[in-house]
Amino acid sequence: MTTRGIRRKKSTLTELKLAVIGAPSVGKSALIVRFLTKRYIGEYDHQTENRYKHEAMVDGEPVLFEILDTCPKAEDEYPNAAELVQWADGLLLVYSITDRKSFNYIRRAKSDLQSDTPVQLCANKVDMVHLRQVSRDEGEILAKDFECKFSEVSAADHVDQVAEVFNELCKEVLASKRKSKQSLLERMLGGARPYSRGKSDSNLPKD
Repeated sequence: MTTRGIRRKKSTLTELKLAVIGAPSVGKSALIVRFLTKRYIGEYDHQTENRYKHEAMVDGEPVLFEILDTCPKAEDEYPNAAELVQWADGLLLVYSITDRKSFNYIRRAKSDLQSDTPVQLCANKVDMVHLRQVSRDEGEILAKDFECKFSEVSAADHVDQVAEVFNELCKEVLASKRKSKQSLLERMLGGARPYSRGKSDSNLPKD
């Protein structure tokens, strides 16, 4: 994904909305900022949700996307599922490999988010493997349950891997949008019955 060459008006850009969901202190903000700026900032003190806007090229298509950084204040505080699913085109679910409670948080949050919205599962803080509480196998099993892609990354150490997580989710969202448009077009065409000349037409008097 790159911002080079984007000179079109915003009205011509495809708009994507991504929501990043996870328990407190799993590194959601660090992942977003690493993706947008390639810089790492370790400490954040958010009291409210933050939204980031960014223009980029995804598979050769200019995209204007908005990323929602959710901000639960407690481990038992979950996002409003109905509002989130209605707003977001894609969901990035983040937990920390050093915090089993954050893994359980994602399991519970996903159960509330029952929809066809594209999802990606991301395990952060793989650089702190000596403090690991959640195995890679557990993450892969959960991703299979969610029927989504899974990645283990480090916001602190990884640049390309973090970008790949967001890029893959963006590509999946774009593919989902194209499929929805195609399905809608097929339904519209399917409802219009083409005219075919019947036997009675041949019996009509000719001028």
